[in-house]
Amino acid sequence: MQIKDLPDEQRPREKLISCGSEQLTDAELLAIFLRTGIQGTNVVDLAQHLLAHFGGLRMLISAPIEEFCQQKGLGSAKYAQLQAVIEMSRRYFAEQAMLEDALRSPQAVRDFLLSKLKDEENEQFVVLYLDSQHRVVKYEPLFWGTIDSAVIYPRVVMKKVMEARASAVIFAHNHPSGYADPSQADIAITDKLKKALALIDVRVVDHVIVGHDVVSFAERGLL
Repeated sequence: MQIKDLPDEQRPREKLISCGSEQLTDAELLAIFLRTGIQGTNVVDLAQHLLAHFGGLRMLISAPIEEFCQQKGLGSAKYAQLQAVIEMSRRYFAEQAMLEDALRSPQAVRDFLLSKLKDEENEQFVVLYLDSQHRVVKYEPLFWGTIDSAVIYPRVVMKKVMEARASAVIFAHNHPSGYADPSQADIAITDKLKKALALIDVRVVDHVIVGHDVVSFAERGLL
């Protein structure tokens, strides 16, 4: 049976979109990567055959290029694509680990944000989304401005926080002038964001300004 003849809930791509990637089997995940089967074999059956041949997903991924390319439905292009996916995954988890490490101390937070924002020529407002244990869920730039300003919309921040399912946040933005002391506008928008997020039980842990040095609202008693 061809994939197009299956009901939507049994098609790998449709199943991933409706149920999430964690609900897919190894064969279904591999089928999405392969995209097409071979003559007489649909893509899910092909994926099952390949997993049986190599002895599982890990062995397929780590197979030498010569053995990988010998199998029908694979080849050098698929090998390159798969290795690129694996390397992107490594880099993603390395960056995530770096973000989690960033919260082990206030100084580490400052160093991380300094590395991200110090060379920006225009003002940029970013958010670190935290879970209930104050571990980083995500780092995301949200707003960009001119050389000396950025327009920040609380409703957009609230939407993004809810999408990330964050329990707390750290805000940060840079001052391209290099002067890191908070302006009255910085204090006002922070207070506005803090009150808005309190409505959905999300805590603002800090707001960090990056210039030639780094200023923390929490350390200044501004939260």
